[in-house]
Parts: sequence; C-alpha cells; structure tokens
Amino acid sequence: VQLQASGGGLVQAGGSLRLSCAISGRTFRHYAVGWFRQAPGNEREFVAAISWSGSRTDYSGSILGEGRFTISRDNAKNTIFLQINTLKPEDTAVYYCAAAPVVAALTLPEEYEYEQWGQGTLVTVSS
Repeated sequence: VQLQASGGGLVQAGGSLRLSCAISGRTFRHYAVGWFRQAPGNEREFVAAISWSGSRTDYSGSILGEGRFTISRDNAKNTIFLQINTLKPEDTAVYYCAAAPVVAALTLPEEYEYEQWGQGTLVTVSS
C-alpha cells in the first residue's frame, strides 16, 4: 500500500487548504487513516483520524474545540481529505497521512498504530 499526500502550499493566514491522501496498491478492505503534522523543530503530532467507514472521527485535543479541521474520506476513490480553514501561522508544518488495517470501526490516534505512511506535504502559513 502506498500513500501519496498532496494539497499543501503557501497560504496567507485566514485562508483554507484541503489536503488529500491517495491510497494505492493493495488496498485493505478496512483501514483507518490518520493525519499527523510536524512543525519545524517539533516532534510529529496527531491531528485527526477517521475510521474505515467514515462513521467515526477523532481530533487532537488542541484543535478539537476550534472547529477548523475536518477529516473525511471517499472510499470509492481511496482518498482521505483534511480540510483546514482559517489557517494560522502555527499550522505551518509537514502534514503526513498514515493508514492501518483494522477489523472494526476504529480511529487510531497514536503513531505506532499505523503501518503505512505517506511522504508528507508542506503547509506554510504566512502572517
């Protein structure tokens, strides 16, 4: 299974971006997907996760109350999305998507739970 993240770029504060994660290869019948990000000088951190059916989503506690991030998926296209609105300079980071096979409708918030990772897409937010 290969993951290809895209959609990053340079955007002004207050703007929006939709990141995509295309999954190809041997596609698991059921797989959970997560988004993580790593800002310069920081460790990689969890952003959002979605279950294989899309019925469950999970967000980092630091962003949950803001309502700026929305994770979604289109299983027919094997693509997962991360919509980020009202971007802030502190959102600047490389965003990674990751996938893991699951047997239940789970969301996985921990890095170690994932088996496949994309190469990351850079989001830069200017003030």
